[in-house]
Amino acid sequence: MADPATYRPKTGEIPTAPGVYRFRDEHGRVIYVGKAKNLRSRLNSYFANPRGLLPKTRAMVHTAAGVEWTVVGTELEALQLEYTWIKEFNPRFNIMFRDDKSYPYLAVTMGEKYPRAQVMRGDRRKDTRYFGPFYPAKAIRETLDTLLRVFPVRTCSSGVFKRAERTGRPCLLGYIDKCSAPCVGRISPEDHRDLAAELCDFMAGEGKRFISSLEKEMQAAVAELDYETAARLRDDISALRKVFERNNVVLSEDTDADIFALEEDELEASAQVFHVRGGRIRGQRGWVVEKVEDNDTADLVEHLIQQVYGEANSTDRIPRQVLVPVLPPDAEELAEWLGGLRGARVDIRVPMRGDKKALMETVARNAADALRLHKSRRAGDITTRSAALQELQEALDLPSPPLRIECYDISHVQGTNVVASMVVAEDGLPKKSDYRKFSITGEAARDDTSSMYNVISRRFRNYLAENADPAADPDAPVDLPDERGGDADVQPLTDTLTPAPKARFAYPPNLVVVDGGQPQVAAASKALADLGITDVQVVGLAKRLEEVWVPDSDFPVILPRASEALFLLQRVRDEAHRFAITFHRQKRGKSMTASLLDEVPGLGPSKRQALLKHFGSVKKLRAATEEELQEVPGIGPAMAANLRSRLADKDLAGVPAVNMATGEILET
Repeated sequence: MADPATYRPKTGEIPTAPGVYRFRDEHGRVIYVGKAKNLRSRLNSYFANPRGLLPKTRAMVHTAAGVEWTVVGTELEALQLEYTWIKEFNPRFNIMFRDDKSYPYLAVTMGEKYPRAQVMRGDRRKDTRYFGPFYPAKAIRETLDTLLRVFPVRTCSSGVFKRAERTGRPCLLGYIDKCSAPCVGRISPEDHRDLAAELCDFMAGEGKRFISSLEKEMQAAVAELDYETAARLRDDISALRKVFERNNVVLSEDTDADIFALEEDELEASAQVFHVRGGRIRGQRGWVVEKVEDNDTADLVEHLIQQVYGEANSTDRIPRQVLVPVLPPDAEELAEWLGGLRGARVDIRVPMRGDKKALMETVARNAADALRLHKSRRAGDITTRSAALQELQEALDLPSPPLRIECYDISHVQGTNVVASMVVAEDGLPKKSDYRKFSITGEAARDDTSSMYNVISRRFRNYLAENADPAADPDAPVDLPDERGGDADVQPLTDTLTPAPKARFAYPPNLVVVDGGQPQVAAASKALADLGITDVQVVGLAKRLEEVWVPDSDFPVILPRASEALFLLQRVRDEAHRFAITFHRQKRGKSMTASLLDEVPGLGPSKRQALLKHFGSVKKLRAATEEELQEVPGIGPAMAANLRSRLADKDLAGVPAVNMATGEILET
């Protein structure tokens, strides 16, 4: 742990202008980003009395090894730059409200010949109508499934649709009347487009019109004693009402707003948002975060809005109104920033009375319930993980708890298609963004120890190269003249707003775990020693008796069977094994599939790729007729006949069907 006094800047060197600052650790990682109207006042607050800081803030200033800042012209520029850096560096100690998922929408692809209804996330596509957002995604999937009874539009992918066209047989939804089956000509393209348009009209708020129309048809069927049709229409009306009731009007129908509420204590805060579109609640989301600085509610609201809408690049993802419990300190600048993202005015305000105030109270109750549930679950989780890391430190005689653990595993079948995996756990939790997979060839693939030496060398050679080459760190500060006089260690604002290359994990783990015993541990230790790395501990976890092997020891470390430290090592080892096996199966499947087609004379790479893309796997290719083979561009009658005779002679037992686009094994 660093002493903040060792890197504290002199008070006179810190400007009093507005700006953005960032703390870095000893490996150069940005661990915290903040903004201030007065940089000198804000930064001095971190160093004046570190003991008086909040626990997480105190941990941050002791983890950091340096601080740097950038002076900006206005508070709006500071807001933009702070968000840019948080998004780019993902600092460990920042308040992070954003989760990994984008909002799910119901999308209807009206630009296609046969429009398709589906649940979509991510960026908008041209000629596609969107309805939502909905949260969770399960809600819109259930809604779509119900609507298909009345509006049986196509929901299948292009591959499934084309396969049905070729075979003349619809998919299951076509047989159970939840698809009008345009793939086999049961409905014309024009009628199917009209059906999709009706689905869009219903989702746009015209549900009453459709329900009234069906009720009249049902009454007419009853009058004609056509009870079977009347019963079907009755069920359709029930389905539409069920969907309609899920989207009750809570505000006036011209209201598009996101309503936020917060519940907090000294250490954590819970945030909830209701998405209201067209006066109806379309979705709900929630986050629970740990506080870093001594933030009040207004500061939390600012961080929340900044991060929730920072990646929203579509006009209707940002509503006209953002309703909050208290106004953030930079409300005008925040509204201006959101207006620039949306391309239209955005109002940030506090509802004082009426339906909006009542709805915010409901959102606040949800936030309070979420915080209470989070605390009851997290109490045991934090205690367990802390105990596991503490036990590992004591059992392995480490200088500090292993906050970052990397585990490596080798996977192959009798020395073929050798691959390796690297999985990462930080603070006892998986960090999947840092997972890596390796292909191993040549002499390095002759046995497990050679493979382990190769993988460890490659991983840490990259680490050394990134740290030795200043150009590898795009965030290194440069000396520039300060516009306000004097010299300052800053970056120009125009450069920092330009997206930088994604940072690589150029910092070492506290602990390397290898799947295996003494030989694998010795190979990993030798790889580190050859690179001159001495501050990374290596251990091996042997499967047979779950023994922990350490370098240069004839006897393993035996952890108690009920030890949380052993459970943590097992979870990390099993995750590495799963990740390696998955990659190995993909690689093996591709090689086995491609090798069979390599033996066909005259079949070049482009034709092989076209065949596999058309049929999806060798097994389906083998079942194809010569006429079906000739449907693939470049395959003539002679080549089709040659393929049929060659593949008919091959024993395909055990050859998996592989999706050649993704490497996913479809069947065995």
